[in-house]
Amino acid sequence: MRGPLHPAHRRAPSADWGRELELFALVAENGSFSAAARKVAMAPSSVSRVIDHMEERLGVRLLLRTTRLLTLTPEGASYLSAARRILADVRETEQLISHRSSPRGRLRVSASIEYGRMFLLPVLGGFIQRYPDIVLDISLTDAVVDIAAGQADVAIRVGPLADTPLVARKLAQTRKVIVASPDYLARRGHPKMPEDLHTHDCLGFNFKRTAPVWPFLRDGRLYALAIKGSVEADNGDTLRQLAIGGVGITRVGTITVEEEIRSGALTPLLEEFNPGDTEEVHALFVGGSHIPARVRCFLDYLAETLRP
Repeated sequence: MRGPLHPAHRRAPSADWGRELELFALVAENGSFSAAARKVAMAPSSVSRVIDHMEERLGVRLLLRTTRLLTLTPEGASYLSAARRILADVRETEQLISHRSSPRGRLRVSASIEYGRMFLLPVLGGFIQRYPDIVLDISLTDAVVDIAAGQADVAIRVGPLADTPLVARKLAQTRKVIVASPDYLARRGHPKMPEDLHTHDCLGFNFKRTAPVWPFLRDGRLYALAIKGSVEADNGDTLRQLAIGGVGITRVGTITVEEEIRSGALTPLLEEFNPGDTEEVHALFVGGSHIPARVRCFLDYLAETLRP
């Protein structure tokens, strides 16, 4: 068994640093030195020595070795994510230089189900026509993906952003509005004051970060009113559909219900007490000096295409 690694043993990267990254990624993805060695026509012992040298240079273990299994350490997992991004960027750059063509490669995009269906998917046809060599890998999910760990290249987020080392580019913003269907208002009455909502079924979000209160503005003073209702949901589209069905009153972004307001399917309420708070839409991505061209052109296209 090899002894512990110490910073004093670190050496400068070799001249064939890119080759080291490729070998490390192969070993990690195949789970053995032998399988990786077969793919590059090298001896397993040679591949093992390359990984040994990398670990000595970095001063950390990247892989845990047993007689039957290789597993990534937490440092190794982080290094693998970075290695994949670097190798993808290098391949893309080589293709651009050699083919003198438009950006190409796979672009993984994550967005919430609601925003993706309503706003992202309708504009992607134009992007595909403009950049036919980019393969879009779209994931619509309300789960938060880890971009830094390589789960996506770009994530579209709606609402407040948590502290993050990622770069955020603002794409749009939406004002909040309280709405209900004419059918519901005919049955339950039309609230004239915010406090009237105490006798109504108010449909809210079930996010842990969202308190069961709605903000209002009266005489220049902002205050919060506790609301309650029979349904909570994790996305605005569900609340929109419930409101259209006459289930209750809800408060969502105008981008979610603007068509229904225009058609009369939903009626804005208590607008004179609306504080005018907004919700922003951002694209999150890994920044730095080597942002892939496919990511840059996608962000530019969204900023150009999505409504402000």
